[in-house]
Amino acid sequence: MKFISWNVNGLRACMKKGFEEFFLSENADFFSIQETKMQEEQKSFHFDGYYEYWNDADKKGYSGTLIYTKHKPNKVVLGLPDDGYNDEGRIITLEYDNFYLVNTYVPNSKRDLARIDYRQIYEDRVREYYSELNKTKPVILCGDLNVAHKEIDLKNPKPNIRNAGFTIEERTKFQELLDSGFTDSWRYQNPDTIKYSWWSYMFKARLNNAGWRIDYFVVSNDILNNVVSTDILTEIHGSDHCPVKLELKI
Repeated sequence: MKFISWNVNGLRACMKKGFEEFFLSENADFFSIQETKMQEEQKSFHFDGYYEYWNDADKKGYSGTLIYTKHKPNKVVLGLPDDGYNDEGRIITLEYDNFYLVNTYVPNSKRDLARIDYRQIYEDRVREYYSELNKTKPVILCGDLNVAHKEIDLKNPKPNIRNAGFTIEERTKFQELLDSGFTDSWRYQNPDTIKYSWWSYMFKARLNNAGWRIDYFVVSNDILNNVVSTDILTEIHGSDHCPVKLELKI
């Protein structure tokens, strides 16, 4: 099965920058999208052969997640089971016979770290949720996790130690997720490779490849041996992020 994940930074804008062509060319089983920045009723597009599941933020033009899939799930959960974090449309879970697929857009801690306390609580809550799912069947977690885990995962680690996305607090929470029974699939397959998935729009960052790797497929350790291939599709434009890909036998 082929899985694609992409923070499109506004789906309507990305539609004008080649999203449809890329979507159709990949022909993925699952296509997870973050930062739709729109409500489902605002769409003017449709993809034949796909079920679609939206989790829109209450605030228009903000956040939001979406999954397109060829495979009808047994169950769909928007947010957490207790409706936690549903106001910002940050999580969608699809349940299948043999696995869960979770698409998430993790909150940014903001430049002045104004939201880092909120982010820390969020991380603990969702890690507990993922761990509960993992007790039942394997989990495939994808999305913009808004953290560069190691120094190899961003171009300029030293100046960014106290910047959102590379604080010790955020990196520790990501490590705690991995320690709870999960693996960063791309880094597992590419232990020493430098490749990024996000670039600032400022200072010609993408042109100079001054980027960060903050988009992931994290999988349960139980299915790690089922990973066929992983990729970061840096050649695909249309957003300040590029898509990431996972192929999995399941």
